Amino acid sequence: MATELGRRALNRALLARQLLLERHAMPALEAIEHLVGMQAQAPGPPHIGLWSRLADYSLEEAGELIADRRALRMVLMRGTLHLVSARDARALRPLTQAIRDGHLRSRAAELERVDLAAVVAWARALLEEEPRTDKDLRALLAERWPDEDPALLAWAVRLSLPLVQVPPRGIWGASGAAKHTTLDNWLGPGASAPSLEDLVRRYLAAFGPASVQDVQQWAGLTRLGEVVERLRPELVTFQDENGRTLYDLPDAPRPGPGAEAPVRFVPDFDNLLLSHADRTRVISEEHRGRVFTVNGIIRATFLVDGFVHGMWKIEKGRGEAVLRLEPFAPVPRPERAALEEEGMRLLAAAHPKAKAHGVEFG
Repeated sequence: MATELGRRALNRALLARQLLLERHAMPALEAIEHLVGMQAQAPGPPHIGLWSRLADYSLEEAGELIADRRALRMVLMRGTLHLVSARDARALRPLTQAIRDGHLRSRAAELERVDLAAVVAWARALLEEEPRTDKDLRALLAERWPDEDPALLAWAVRLSLPLVQVPPRGIWGASGAAKHTTLDNWLGPGASAPSLEDLVRRYLAAFGPASVQDVQQWAGLTRLGEVVERLRPELVTFQDENGRTLYDLPDAPRPGPGAEAPVRFVPDFDNLLLSHADRTRVISEEHRGRVFTVNGIIRATFLVDGFVHGMWKIEKGRGEAVLRLEPFAPVPRPERAALEEEGMRLLAAAHPKAKAHGVEFG
């Protein structure tokens, strides 16, 4: 019989893989690759996510990687925007095309009379001529195909082409509209050897131990059970408290339920909360209903004893930056002091020019 791993044991394993049990002296690019990318629906959260995970991290570091084209922002797992290394962009993008193909099939009837290949080729040339916003692309498509729905055509183009969101979008402290070009145009032509087996291995290294359903939830792909079965001779297996089979890499860290977990601030949309079918290893179902909004926003949270204990946000006004914490339950005095200390460090890093910083509990 497989060894059972309880909720706390899974929590500590996840936090260790996510670099959240201790801050690591690791370059940002290495951390981004270890995490298999960071969800980046908004520009700022990946930078805060790296700050919470890495020792002596500067919020400008990932932006420098984006500016130098060593990292980039593009739609990947689950059909959502991620910050990934350039190397991973080439490896992961072909594997996640199946998600986009499924979306295209869902509106096949609407696209039936359109020569989609011609539309995509024409749009590729435009986007490689210069990066363009979605609004720009829709306007140009409307001129070229006046009898078609430009929003539908632009949607199909985005699903068909590997598009990169170019800087300054995504750089800490910068602003600008989201403009896109193709992956090959941004990085130059290049080859990769994408492998679903490698995808599963890397998921387990960053999120395991996990079930087949967990890895499918993270990737947004189906039929990964076949891949896990092929890998089974090199994996170890466990059971969770509900009898589900969990798979893992033999040498991956599993520090045990007694490992200490420091308070941590987790940004909006962080993959920590999004990458398992069963998320109770880090957030209760009751609290998930408050963090995950009906319009798709995943709010920023803070961890106490390794689990989501509340939400946070930074408010600025009159030269002051205030970190407002909304606990879901009373916070013990030692953890409250730790949150205040960690919060002041976060404010100093995120808003160094503010005349005053403060942490307030709601």
